[in-house]
Amino acid sequence: MAELILSFRDLRVYQEMFGLQQAIFENSKAWPREEQYALTDQVRRSSRSVGANLAESWAKRMYPLHFLSKLTDADGELQETSHWLSSALACKYLAQREQEGFQTRIEHVGKMLGKMISMPEKFALKK
Repeated sequence: MAELILSFRDLRVYQEMFGLQQAIFENSKAWPREEQYALTDQVRRSSRSVGANLAESWAKRMYPLHFLSKLTDADGELQETSHWLSSALACKYLAQREQEGFQTRIEHVGKMLGKMISMPEKFALKK
């Protein structure tokens, strides 16, 4: 039986990403104060942007190219988040196991986004 999706909030990929963004937020609270307007801000912004782009893509479902564009923007922000978390690891703000846990979740969300990107017609609104 297919899931009833009435809002972007019902998408499993959105729910997974929202949980990840909150975990990143909580973890980054312990990072050095001098990173507040640099690395901390960057990773928080990019992780939050994934969900925001998913929300925008949902609103663009009637327009397949716009829908795909917002999904690929979400994927780009996801990859940026991965980069910033690797930077945090290199700076020793994250433990290896924390970064690996985040990376596993990023890869999971990435696969979900990839599936949406590969079959946009499943989510399209019919005119």
